[in-house]
Amino acid sequence: MKRVLLSVFILCLITSFSLGAPEPALVPGLDVWTLNTEFSPTPLQITLKGTDNNKFVRFWYIIVTITNKTDNDVDLHISSDLMTDIFDIIPAGKNIPSMVFNEIKKRHKLKYPFLELYGRTDNVILQGEDNTKDIAIIWPDFDKKTRKITIFISGLSNETSVVEHPLLKDETGKPIKIYLRKTLELTYALKGDLASGTNIGLSFLSKRWIMR
Repeated sequence: MKRVLLSVFILCLITSFSLGAPEPALVPGLDVWTLNTEFSPTPLQITLKGTDNNKFVRFWYIIVTITNKTDNDVDLHISSDLMTDIFDIIPAGKNIPSMVFNEIKKRHKLKYPFLELYGRTDNVILQGEDNTKDIAIIWPDFDKKTRKITIFISGLSNETSVVEHPLLKDETGKPIKIYLRKTLELTYALKGDLASGTNIGLSFLSKRWIMR
């Protein structure tokens, strides 16, 4: 019962906040940039045998290709979360053994020979296609009740905005200011039987830019 009440509260909070949040500008300012970003059509999965109990453990990952087609070298500080439809939020790169990335790199060595790991890439991306970065973003497996996931990737643009929180207030009674960044949102539906772990996959639903 507590979980249901908590889920309802979170849903109301997300809904009310989304209604008040601005969208990215249709015509960005002169100093606003957005990096050119491509990504694998759907997140892929990899299963490896764990070290503790010798059972196979599933991980999910997506490969993003980032190219700086702006007029300047820019700072690159990307962050990413995966959110399920049961309100679990999983930060990328958390509790990921190093062997997971090593296996992913082997799997894609022909197409992405210079694949980098999320969180381990340089913090500056130089101009031009010669300086394109391929980055693997990895998450641990999610709850078996999940039927849809949404991936958020921020740091691909320097566009920001400020909104007032719909519920929280400061000590003076004024709404707390929330600072938002232009964020890439990717949504996928799960297919297969998560409970048994067979024929599991993802199908693409939507892509959009939001302020988050």
